[in-house]
Amino acid sequence: MIETVSTARSHGGVQGVYTHASKTCQCGMTFAVFTPETNGGGPYPVLWFLSGLTCTHANVMEKGEYRKAASEHGIIIVCPDTSPRGADVHDVPDDWQIGGGAGFYLDATEAPWAPHYAMASYVMRDLPAVIQSEFPADMERQSIFGHSMGGHGALALALKSPDRFKSCSAFAPIVSPTSAEWSRKAFAAYLGGNEAAWRAYDTVALIEDGKRFREFLVDQGSADGFLESGLKPWLLEEACAGAGIPLTLRMQEGYDHSYFFISTFMAEHIAWHAERLKG
Repeated sequence: MIETVSTARSHGGVQGVYTHASKTCQCGMTFAVFTPETNGGGPYPVLWFLSGLTCTHANVMEKGEYRKAASEHGIIIVCPDTSPRGADVHDVPDDWQIGGGAGFYLDATEAPWAPHYAMASYVMRDLPAVIQSEFPADMERQSIFGHSMGGHGALALALKSPDRFKSCSAFAPIVSPTSAEWSRKAFAAYLGGNEAAWRAYDTVALIEDGKRFREFLVDQGSADGFLESGLKPWLLEEACAGAGIPLTLRMQEGYDHSYFFISTFMAEHIAWHAERLKG
């Protein structure tokens, strides 16, 4: 059962915001869905967008500029929140790298995070069940992409579920969160001190440990202030080369980490996914 927060007509379809009671996160969760048409069309393939640190479902919905391309290609876009939220959910309000807005698309194992911070299961099981039951979605055709922390989530989840996702792309992903300055704190808190357990949520480590995906598309701004300390796209390039995974890594001259960057290349990513979601 979902509750509708808002709907708006856009590019021939409907942009909606909804809430539901999540079993995996044990709290209410908000998510956004763009449906291409409202006249009984579909079912449509589903493209998941995972957002980055500090974001909610709303950031890409308001600034990502995906609706025109999604409507043209006939694709549902699903935008989950980035973490559980609520009065009973543990948080560190003055730290943007952990807690609310920083779920890192993993399932926490450590107290006090484990009861609610189950974003991997939420994205892979809980929310897909809602999308399948409430929207004209073709769940046999799913793809995934994301930005920054969400790029990390998209790449890692695709590597662990290559039969589920037809394609995967990312904008400025954290490709090695076990070594990045802005993710190690969260990984230690959520998963404990055994860093071997962290590898299950690290794209580069997953590839090193034998996980494979058919191909990746990654856009990265050359003027991104987090390039050296947090993103390290060359590590993904090296890992993919060693594993024989086709990677298109496009260094976009002069672009930063913002939604100005994301929105510039959003339509190209959606078209790329659309080709791979056919049939």
